[in-house]
Amino acid sequence: MFQILSWTIRYIFIGLIYYFIYHIIRLIYLDIKRINERQSKQFNSPYLKLVNRKESLDFDIQEFYDLKDVITMGRKKENDIQIMDKFMSSQHAKITMDEDEYFLEDLGSINGTYLNGTQIQDVVKLKSGDRIGLGQVEFLFVKEVD
Repeated sequence: MFQILSWTIRYIFIGLIYYFIYHIIRLIYLDIKRINERQSKQFNSPYLKLVNRKESLDFDIQEFYDLKDVITMGRKKENDIQIMDKFMSSQHAKITMDEDEYFLEDLGSINGTYLNGTQIQDVVKLKSGDRIGLGQVEFLFVKEVD
């Protein structure tokens, strides 16, 4: 009886390991698929990529946001990027393009805007690879070199 129980527990444990490995491979595949879809559209314009796992957030958000000349972010419907995060202000931050460079500005938000982990106080120039933190959300700024 003990041997049957031991074999059963072993097979259940092995099954759980395979199940776990399957889900890890699936997540990697889906992430690579999203990146390839993004690259297949061949956007040369700068964009923001969500760094957070979407499943960990309690609101809907896109993976990628293409940047225009002026982008506003916040909870208000009128923003270009509306993020329904309880830690976001209605008008939280703005990204502006000037002379082919992008600049990040906090719009007086209560919880602040962070660039690479440091709260910004003034307008700052963005470079590719910068991490922008707004409330619970973190974006990666990507500007591909021509």
